[in-house]
Amino acid sequence: MGNCCKPSHTLPPMSVPPSHQTPGQGLAAAEVRKPWRAWWRRQAPHRQDRFAALAPLVAVVLFLAAIASSFLYLRLEEIDREQEAVKRDVEYAQQQIRLRLLERQEQLMRVARDAANEEIDVEEFVSRAQSLISQYPELQAVSWIDERRRIKTSYAAPSLHTPLMRMVDDVLRPGETETNFSLARDLHQPVYGQPLGTAGDPTPLLQLHIPLTDRGRFAGVVLAEYGTDALLRHGVPAEVLNKYAVALVASDGRMLAGTVMPPSTSGSRLLPWSSQAEPYEIPVSPVGNGLVLRAQAYRTSQGVVGSGLFWLVGALSVLTAWMLIGSWSHTRKRQQAQQALMAETNFRRAMENSMLTGMRAMDLQGRITYVNAAFCQMTGWSEGELVGRTAPFPYWPEEDLEYLIARLEDELNGRSTPSGFQLRIKRRDGSIFDARLYISPLIDAVGKQTGWMASITDITEPNRIREQLSASYERFTTVLEALDAAVSVAPLGSPELLFANKLYRQWFGSQTHGHESLVARAGMPSMPPNDEHLDDVDAYAGLPTDSLTTSDAESAEIHVAELGKWLEVRARYLSWVDGRLVQMVIATDITPRRLAEEQAAHHAERAQTSSRLITMGEMASSVAHELNQPLAAITNYCNGMVSRLNGNGIAHEDLLAALEKTSRQAQRAGQIIHRIQSFVKRSEPKRSLSNVQDIVQESVELAGIELRRRNVRLSHYVAARLPPLMVDPILIEQVLVNLLRNAAEAIDSAQRPPQRRNIELRVLPRQEADVPGIEFAVTDTGTGLAPEVMEHLFEAFFSTKAHGMGIGLNLCRSIVESHMGRMQAENIYNGSECMGCRFSFWIPLAKAANALPNPANAAKTPGVPA
Repeated sequence: MGNCCKPSHTLPPMSVPPSHQTPGQGLAAAEVRKPWRAWWRRQAPHRQDRFAALAPLVAVVLFLAAIASSFLYLRLEEIDREQEAVKRDVEYAQQQIRLRLLERQEQLMRVARDAANEEIDVEEFVSRAQSLISQYPELQAVSWIDERRRIKTSYAAPSLHTPLMRMVDDVLRPGETETNFSLARDLHQPVYGQPLGTAGDPTPLLQLHIPLTDRGRFAGVVLAEYGTDALLRHGVPAEVLNKYAVALVASDGRMLAGTVMPPSTSGSRLLPWSSQAEPYEIPVSPVGNGLVLRAQAYRTSQGVVGSGLFWLVGALSVLTAWMLIGSWSHTRKRQQAQQALMAETNFRRAMENSMLTGMRAMDLQGRITYVNAAFCQMTGWSEGELVGRTAPFPYWPEEDLEYLIARLEDELNGRSTPSGFQLRIKRRDGSIFDARLYISPLIDAVGKQTGWMASITDITEPNRIREQLSASYERFTTVLEALDAAVSVAPLGSPELLFANKLYRQWFGSQTHGHESLVARAGMPSMPPNDEHLDDVDAYAGLPTDSLTTSDAESAEIHVAELGKWLEVRARYLSWVDGRLVQMVIATDITPRRLAEEQAAHHAERAQTSSRLITMGEMASSVAHELNQPLAAITNYCNGMVSRLNGNGIAHEDLLAALEKTSRQAQRAGQIIHRIQSFVKRSEPKRSLSNVQDIVQESVELAGIELRRRNVRLSHYVAARLPPLMVDPILIEQVLVNLLRNAAEAIDSAQRPPQRRNIELRVLPRQEADVPGIEFAVTDTGTGLAPEVMEHLFEAFFSTKAHGMGIGLNLCRSIVESHMGRMQAENIYNGSECMGCRFSFWIPLAKAANALPNPANAAKTPGVPA
């Protein structure tokens, strides 16, 4: 083996004649032989036999490889030359077809230009089309089509297939022709269409759409249709057609015209020993990839495989190798087959023993012939105790013998169902478990049925789970039926009602009209839009885009007149058990709550009126002092006029002046009384667009009485051009008056000196959370609020005054929040010293308030209707 793998100069010395050997060559050969001999003697006898058998085989394989390499090299050279020739000739043929198509395109474009400019009529168009078709055989038909895809005129060659002819006033057939028509209209350029026709159509056509443009306006197309077979015969030179199998192929691989070489019998064309040349393809310009020119050289040689010498050498080499390894491989194959059989047997036995499904085989007479380990573990009986037994079997319960014997008869007669059947099996210890049995025929290696095979699965646990699920469903249904709310589930876009509990059925019956009515009245989407003309609109627009398990439920309160009830409707989307998107609606009767809220609002309104009366009561002395001044002035004016009239010492002009002053003082007193009366009188809350300046002015005049009594100065600033507010002005005045009085009382109780007895009222525009509104801020110079007081400041019945009722600030905050506003209080510090307190509330503008969500306690807010 070693000698056949060495180069030729390492052959044994006896291969060289002794007369030609030099002393140096003999010594080198002897040195080479010694290591090989030593290695050969170290090998065991069986390894020497193996090497001796392999050495001739390796020599034959190397010889065959050398011959095959030579043939392969020569064949590759020949294939390269043939491919270059095919490529060169096909490109030449493609240029000829391209020039021919461009010439026809230029001629047709001139016809199209004349037709667009109305230089030719229909008859002239037909005449010119006839001339072109008779002169150029590849042209099969020329048609004039207007912008509405209607055929004005058309001329076709007599040889054209009748179904492909176009009739006047017909409309273009839909599909590829209509697409190319639209493309030519949009591009205003000639467009070649995909070749029409099917595999069975003898005349597939290539289309050319030339647009007609009348002063920039699209006026139709001139449709020229080429016969692909004529285009191939007249466009490809004859010398190319004689040397190659030339064909025109569509983009989908369908052959349109030409000839195709039969498939090579020597294997793939890519193999070098194939005698059939590789085809060459090139797109036909200007058509593009829609039309491909394919050419393949005819068979000119037998190839490597067709060479007799190749087959002779190959046959001798294979015969020699086969004879050498025949006896060597025979024994080895027997050993391998035996080992494979043992491994397969052990694998199948292990697989059967590891299965959890019990297997049992019976012959045609009903005798058990096989059971696996899982079956024995299920029943507790061993294989020896079961194999060979006939019915009744020991694992059959005595009370089920009749049923099991009947099923066994069905099994032996082939009447068992593929879905199997359920039965009970008794273990050896007497316990019972549920099982499911599947029967199938047992077919041997020759296709003959020898018995029946049964697979048994323990279904005790699945049955227990099924019973638990059934009980759980009953509990779930019982809970839903006992709910005090109507629950319904319906799919989107379908009139089907998937679920409805008892209360829903009592209110609305078993139809979906109640579900749809609740959703519609609550203003919630119940069905996706189904506008067929809106192709770009998502069919589920408006539905939640987040996960259904995290999407918030929608809720609304509606009044159902037919039931005479107020219902709180909540809805959310769910994925039903069958994968459909459904909407669940829960309607709860809230009529008692609404009645309670209305009563609470009524009591709150009365509390507001009472609060204003209390405020006026606390300001009684100040009001009396305020009224005393104009009344005293009136008295003085009247006494003075009486005295001067008695003494005849008053002129007519002085008397008029005194009477005018008396009238102004009386008007002043009347205004004070009217303002107090408007403030304390009871009325229904009424919101309207109110001027901020007027609200502040009224509040300042009302609170000014108390402020002057306590010797407190008030400075107020209202920003210019403030927009109106949608509020109840009396309620806002009540809030301002309470805050100004509290500020005056804080300053009075702090016993500030005259220079620090100041209150500042500022009204400015301010945005909160990007919502425009107006802020009212009252700042005093008192001692501020303690932290423990700040925590409970707005709570009901909490007051820091000795005789306070604790409802003023609570009512103020309720009024502000009913107007969608916010109220807060904070101390003002100068370093560590508290310089006073600042109360502020913010009211959104009218448009912003409408956009804000209605708070949950709006119905409970005093003075605000639910």
